[in-house]
Amino acid sequence: MALLYCILSLLLAAPFNQLQQPVRTTERLEQLSSDTIRLSFDMNIAKGWHVYSLSLPSGGPTSASLAFDTIYGISPASPVSFIGHEKEVNDPVFGMRVRYFENSVTFFQDFVINDRNWLMEGAFTFGACDDESCLPPQHVEFSHQGTGSDSSGTDDANDISGIEQVEGFDAGYWAPANYSARDTMNPGGSLWGLFITSFLGGLIALFTPCVWPVIPMTVSFFLKRTSTRSKAIRDAVLYGLSIVAVYVALGLIITLAFGANALNALATNAIVNIVFFLMLVVFALSFFGLFEISLPSRWSTGTDRKSSAGGLGGIFFMALTLTIVSFSCTGPIIGFLLVDAASTGSILAPTIGMLGFSVAMAIPFTLFAMFPGWLKSMPKSGGWMDRVKVTLGVIELAFSLKFLSVADMAYGWGILPRDLFILLWILMALFLGLYLTGILGKFRKDGHKPGIAGIVTGVASLAFMVWLIPGLWGAPLKAISAFTPPMSTQIFGSNTNTVEPQFTDYNEALKASSASGKPVLIDFTGYGCVNCRKMEASVWTDPKVSEIINGEFILVSLFVDDKTPLKKAVSIVENGTKIKIRTVGDKWSLLQRYKFGANAQPFYVITDSQGNLLSVPYTFDPDPDRFYNFLRKAGN
Repeated sequence: MALLYCILSLLLAAPFNQLQQPVRTTERLEQLSSDTIRLSFDMNIAKGWHVYSLSLPSGGPTSASLAFDTIYGISPASPVSFIGHEKEVNDPVFGMRVRYFENSVTFFQDFVINDRNWLMEGAFTFGACDDESCLPPQHVEFSHQGTGSDSSGTDDANDISGIEQVEGFDAGYWAPANYSARDTMNPGGSLWGLFITSFLGGLIALFTPCVWPVIPMTVSFFLKRTSTRSKAIRDAVLYGLSIVAVYVALGLIITLAFGANALNALATNAIVNIVFFLMLVVFALSFFGLFEISLPSRWSTGTDRKSSAGGLGGIFFMALTLTIVSFSCTGPIIGFLLVDAASTGSILAPTIGMLGFSVAMAIPFTLFAMFPGWLKSMPKSGGWMDRVKVTLGVIELAFSLKFLSVADMAYGWGILPRDLFILLWILMALFLGLYLTGILGKFRKDGHKPGIAGIVTGVASLAFMVWLIPGLWGAPLKAISAFTPPMSTQIFGSNTNTVEPQFTDYNEALKASSASGKPVLIDFTGYGCVNCRKMEASVWTDPKVSEIINGEFILVSLFVDDKTPLKKAVSIVENGTKIKIRTVGDKWSLLQRYKFGANAQPFYVITDSQGNLLSVPYTFDPDPDRFYNFLRKAGN
């Protein structure tokens, strides 16, 4: 193995040893005066090589040039210049006269600082050749920012500089709004919902083949290894707490690894949602029995060896061993819960999710240790566990479509409209109902007739299928509105009370408001925003709400996760942190933060035609009457 490694290393190293670096460039910034700076590129050129000069004719070698991705707060004080000995010769290869430098050269440009905060980002590009070959165009990236001597500049409300460079920015329309009660979405409800969902996930995990058989064995072990029942109960309680500690630690590790901002971004990031979709599909296939997801065997061997030790450490490692050994069954459930946790955007979500899951996992071990007689009444392992796994696989596959839908809408693919989404759920519910009731017997591994629980669950699945069917023609299906694509993607039909945005551009909506005299209802939303879909299906479909929106407002929906690129990416400094505005969604998110001081969706604002606030903003509250009152107070 070592010999193979050495051979591979030599083979891989050979091409890299041939990489040439005949030009070494040092980029630097120097202060010439209180309001003047110089950006320089010092070049050390190897013998036999040369670097081409500025502004060569087209069709020839690569000229030295300076290009900016972002520049504000400063302006060029001179063109790009050089310090060095320039040669000019006839080049027979390019068929023209060229100018170049040998040994060394410095290219530079001076700038005048004319704003309190300034920023420049870009790249210096040059070409280099010798008598036999040329390098591809070389790029030296640079990024500098600082504080100048602008005496006329004043602080804006949110300390954002460079915002005027953003495409579509209008100083009047974007002026920060002042209001006393700045509502922000309270994540408490979402976290409680996540805890309950995770707790139910933990209960379901108990009935999988990897966990259920372990319960009586583990409890019996605790009862036999101790001389008194009270000590056995104490050890079992400690075992349950250790299970909780292991899973909560997992949630904390994920939180520390990603952080609050990254977790919030996961909720609407289209690429991440594609990853989540694929992950859930893989989990579903594992539940269908195509393969098993497991951790390295040496992990379980090592923890099992340590669990044989006595004391609290041994009990903890027993819990860790259970976590590792049962991963092939619990992993897909945990993965689903962590995906759900990420979609809440809360830094506490992974920890809360793992707390709910682990509490459910720990309860039976503690209860059976306290009441060992219950062990005799536990159902024996059998084919019913396979039915549980298949059911979980269908559920994971169904929920995976929600994340594919987010990516589909963010990138505008149009591959998963609402009615197709519902149709796929109908087919999955039909399959699950036929499977659990025994009609699809050939797919049943156990070969036995379904029990009462299986028939009841199967019939419920078939009933759910029937309930979904009207959604193909526009029924709101409010109970699942958080998962389905918005009604606007419906092809075959729509609800009569559907509210559709008239605009998806803020400035255009204000111009329409000026022409019509109607106030503007700004809907800060997102393709991946679960609560936005709930509001649209539960509140906007209410007759009185849809009537007042359609009749008295200019509705503009601004999607903060719209991935349409701007014509030009712009870097700004927001509260001392440099960020880049690349997409339409970035721009609307910046507008929400800068003008209204909020970053959660849904977020509803009513303004006049100049962008002046007419009422306190409204956040997530799926009560049609309250939302109607919010509209009526600011409407005509």
